[in-house]
Amino acid sequence: MEQSNERYARHYTLAGFGQAGQEKLLNARVLVIGAGGLGGPVLQYLAAAGVGTIGIADHDRVALSNLQRQILFTTGDVGSLKAVKAAESLRKLNPEISIETHTDEVTAKNAWELIEGYDIVADCTDNFVSRYLISDACFLLRKPLVFGAVFQYEGQVVVFDSGNKEEDRISYRDLFPEPPAPDEVMDCNEAGVLGVLPGMIGTMQANEVIKLITGIGEVLRGRLFTFNMLTYENMVMDLTMRSDMLNLIPENRDHFEKTDYRWLCGLPSSDIEEIGTDDFLEAITQPDILAVDVRERDELPEAGFPHIRIPLSQLKTETSGIDHLKGRKIILFCQSGKRSLNAAELLTAAYGNAIKISHLKGGITALQNKEHEKRV
Repeated sequence: MEQSNERYARHYTLAGFGQAGQEKLLNARVLVIGAGGLGGPVLQYLAAAGVGTIGIADHDRVALSNLQRQILFTTGDVGSLKAVKAAESLRKLNPEISIETHTDEVTAKNAWELIEGYDIVADCTDNFVSRYLISDACFLLRKPLVFGAVFQYEGQVVVFDSGNKEEDRISYRDLFPEPPAPDEVMDCNEAGVLGVLPGMIGTMQANEVIKLITGIGEVLRGRLFTFNMLTYENMVMDLTMRSDMLNLIPENRDHFEKTDYRWLCGLPSSDIEEIGTDDFLEAITQPDILAVDVRERDELPEAGFPHIRIPLSQLKTETSGIDHLKGRKIILFCQSGKRSLNAAELLTAAYGNAIKISHLKGGITALQNKEHEKRV
């Protein structure tokens, strides 16, 4: 590479980086899984830096509620595939690099082949199913994994390096050996997140990717960096490899692809009927349909249609106390669809076919997005 590309002029003159560092970036292949709040800044800075090949894996579509933090997208992108729109934006930012899009959901069936084609993976997802799946695949394939997570006002970054040195083979399971129960930890849809936080943590993830590629600085290898943006307090915690953790990771590709990560994370595999927004809005006008909100009693926004509220926390302790639902057709809903699915499992286990149960896919958030689509 000649030092004639003005795009990278500040890298050429950077002490300890220079032409050699830029060449390493150009020859690298990085997969970013999740193109949302964390993935956006990771993608933007890697593209701007000149990473030669960037893969974007995301099957989700842009929602209006994303735009408070996912600034890679615009209001006009609502309803579009995130991976496709992100790729369009990155090609405008840097047309000299290759952008590859993967719009299928990353599952145990396709993750191995997908991840195998890249040098480094950045996990920018927001759910435990994806995190354990990606971590296990990277561990087995010995691919460095740059992990980021955000919750309300706090973020985390760590590099899980499953490389050649056995003492460096730290994975997500060394931090959290087994997943929490589905209703123990709220996601961003339920708990909220300050919009600038994913940008800060995502930028740190991009920094770790660049350090891994070029060899500059000290990588957060096996070290968990935690940052509180309200106080700017931070800490770094060293992780150690847990011998018992190895028993939890699939032995090989065949075992990995046969692992049900939804079941592993306590989610139904699921025979519960999912109702889309259009069908839901039509169904709740029928006199024989009862809509049931399983959010806690003080959660907002209020549902603007007839319903009753039975919090999931109540269902978990007083399932036998809702016999009045027997013989009814009910549609459960919550903020994002996660708790309503869990509630449907509980009720199905308790009542079997005595109650006809379905749940609203995507929850109140999906209804809000639908309303926005009507207005634009």
